[in-house]
Amino acid sequence: MSATELNTLQRRIIGALQVDGRASWRRIAEVLGEPERTVTRHGSGLLKSGHVIVTAVPTPAQQLLVACESGLGTSRLVGEALARRGDAAFVYATSGTSSVLAEVSHSNDLDDLLTVQLPATPGLNRFTAYSVLKPFKRLRDWRCGALTPAEELALTNPAEAHRNDAVHSEYPSPADGPLIEALRKDGRIGTEELARRTRMSTTSVIRRIRWLLKSGQLSICTLVEPALLGFAEEAVLWVKAPPEHLEELGHHLQRRPEVRHASAITGEYQLFVNIAATSQAHLYALLSHSMWSQKTLHIHTDTVVTARKRGGRLMPR
Repeated sequence: MSATELNTLQRRIIGALQVDGRASWRRIAEVLGEPERTVTRHGSGLLKSGHVIVTAVPTPAQQLLVACESGLGTSRLVGEALARRGDAAFVYATSGTSSVLAEVSHSNDLDDLLTVQLPATPGLNRFTAYSVLKPFKRLRDWRCGALTPAEELALTNPAEAHRNDAVHSEYPSPADGPLIEALRKDGRIGTEELARRTRMSTTSVIRRIRWLLKSGQLSICTLVEPALLGFAEEAVLWVKAPPEHLEELGHHLQRRPEVRHASAITGEYQLFVNIAATSQAHLYALLSHSMWSQKTLHIHTDTVVTARKRGGRLMPR
């Protein structure tokens, strides 16, 4: 499937799922002003094709951005090995010297991760790891621009709208494990089916999902290749910025529709940015935008060739 094969309604349904991946087809149809049967047919078809995936993404305690240099002809091997890791959020093949880029979560096993696990990755020559200090924009926040602001507001889940991403003293209980795992496999699974699988009451399921979302422990994300929505150029930017401009620039990037992900990181670069543009001309316009003047020292750009994993889920080849 390509961007030219998607009709306007399909793009709008994807846009609605980006706002609230668990919204019912009836609710989406009401907001979009379309017949429920039509929305259900198109929406179910998009999910069944595998080109659109709705999943739950647990918020990791700590994250590492891992830039990998592979041997000749082994970048796919490295990417596949990293993508099969359960702690990998995304894995990109890029055009840069670091031919594979991954984000890996960790808790208290950093030494083992850096000295044993990652060095043992098949085909890997060397790697550099950067700690993610502050996410300015996460994957769950990216919108394809198919809806009006009023439509997005109407579809926003109240639990997501008032979420708190600060550090909490309370964490998901062991009883939440089966619930989270079921939502990771299918973010749109019904509450009654969740109650059956988790042996919880429907009321408890609804209450726990609301808490997981509002507390920032979990996000419902809709995963789709940007190219499918007409964003033919995807790239990553490594940005050097003076400390006094870092916060301002981060929040500016947060508001840019082309920005899918932006984080402050350790190392020689202060910001890592993932962007999606409709064309090379659009990408150039973004790179030459005045927002970079006086606020950055250097920008290094790599093209994303392919994404093997997004949001913790393997993507169709």
